[in-house]
Amino acid sequence: MLIGHKKQWEFLKKKFELNQLSHAYLFTGVKEIGKRTFAVEFAGLLGCKFPDLMLVGPEEGKEISIKKIREVQNFLAYKSYNGGFKIVVVDDAEKMNQEAQSCFLKTLEEPKGKTLLILVSSKPDMLMSTITSRCQTIKFFKPKNLPANSERLEKEKEILKSLLPLFGSTLADKFKYVKAIDFEKQNLGDIIEVMQKYFRERLLDDVSDKKAKKFLEFSEEINKNLLFTNANQKLALEILLMEL
Repeated sequence: MLIGHKKQWEFLKKKFELNQLSHAYLFTGVKEIGKRTFAVEFAGLLGCKFPDLMLVGPEEGKEISIKKIREVQNFLAYKSYNGGFKIVVVDDAEKMNQEAQSCFLKTLEEPKGKTLLILVSSKPDMLMSTITSRCQTIKFFKPKNLPANSERLEKEKEILKSLLPLFGSTLADKFKYVKAIDFEKQNLGDIIEVMQKYFRERLLDDVSDKKAKKFLEFSEEINKNLLFTNANQKLALEILLMEL
């Protein structure tokens, strides 16, 4: 099993042994601490394997469409091949667009047989309240001994290095920065996440930092618009940088 998360593992294992598992769980916690891996390994504990295990997630830089959720419904419509659980793990569940979330809600409302749905999300507040209320939430925390993802850390450093000169700079400089970005290669979500981390650290140093609070609130609104609408990425980033 992945490093850490022993309490969560023992809790779910006991529920399984007592035949008290809920039909839907929401795994929450910061990114890259092993929530998805945990979900897959837990499915293994339940004896669920291909073809009774389905993994769903967004394509790079994109949302989870209603088409994928309909595939989930079709998958769940058939009996288990191995005679046990049929399990669906939805990674980055907050990236389901509005149509997909509404469609998924119907699946939550009408569970069939030995079905287990696991939503994995670092931003559960972006899910419909009617979805979260039908799931049992399991919170995950970053283990102290979890090795750092050096490649990702280096990428984040490079993004932050390019952003720092824009603090307090002219609009022309900010627009020039955005114009130079190839959004086919650079995920806007990564840029926003780096800025959010920067301002969260500022809040840790000074909880009364109004600019940091305002930016974090505004960046979440931008995130929601990007996920649930066809918002222009270039324009969204320009608007966000104007807050720096």
